[in-house]
Amino acid sequence: MLVSERIGQFFLDTESSRDRLEYTEYGSGESWVVLLHGQLMPRRMHQPLARALAAEGLHVVTLDLLGHGRSDRPADPHAYSMTAFGRQVIALLDHLGAPQAVIGGTSLGANVSLEVADIAPERVRGLIVEMPVLNNAVEAGILAFAPLMFAARFLPFTVNGVRMITRPIPRGLVPFWVGIGLDTCDQRADSVAAVVHGLFFGRIAPSSRERRAIEAPALIVGHPADPIHPAADAAMLAEEMPHATFVKARSILEWRARPARLNHEAAQFALTCWKSPGRRRRTSP
Repeated sequence: MLVSERIGQFFLDTESSRDRLEYTEYGSGESWVVLLHGQLMPRRMHQPLARALAAEGLHVVTLDLLGHGRSDRPADPHAYSMTAFGRQVIALLDHLGAPQAVIGGTSLGANVSLEVADIAPERVRGLIVEMPVLNNAVEAGILAFAPLMFAARFLPFTVNGVRMITRPIPRGLVPFWVGIGLDTCDQRADSVAAVVHGLFFGRIAPSSRERRAIEAPALIVGHPADPIHPAADAAMLAEEMPHATFVKARSILEWRARPARLNHEAAQFALTCWKSPGRRRRTSP
């Protein structure tokens, strides 16, 4: 089923800057879903899921958070935090005239979704949380991103050099996920260092106490054998949140390589959120 797709932008004013954020809308109607990307990845990573959800009658929006994709990329670490990202999502809802949305995301986007539910629970119809980064992921996250931060800060030619090599490659000539990888490599050293620095030295997610107070229904997806996003974090989150459904992916690549099952889970969950604010806890095989 073909769905309409529209690119839009809005501006976010702060005390020190005016930043442009870009998004894509899929479908139409009042059953809003917002999808958020992983760290340093573009919003286009969620294009297949957005199209699948829109084909079910949902109005889906994918957003490039500040410092990512085609949104502005300031080099100031103070511009980046989970709370700031959460407020950007709320500003997007205001711009779209959406009173509420199902908020979902992967990795960084999962944590931002939790942040939105914590700071503006009245705007959240439900949560789709894939690969949250919580207690069990701290050490792996440091090992993965600290070297990148130091390279971007002190050896900027490494990050800028990768950008120079990968940027000219036509995305239409390579498989979709190769293109996403190339887009992820399209980074400027100053903004990469700022993004990672800002996130490292801020809070990663709402506290356990705050997560237990989130009343929105939630679909939590955990991956087996994922060192940066341990399934234990997803399972722990599902236990903490009072209205959570836990779904275990069959592999770390299932939602990317064979997405039909998890697309169906996400679509049915989002549709149910808009039909009624279901409050059942269950575990899906």
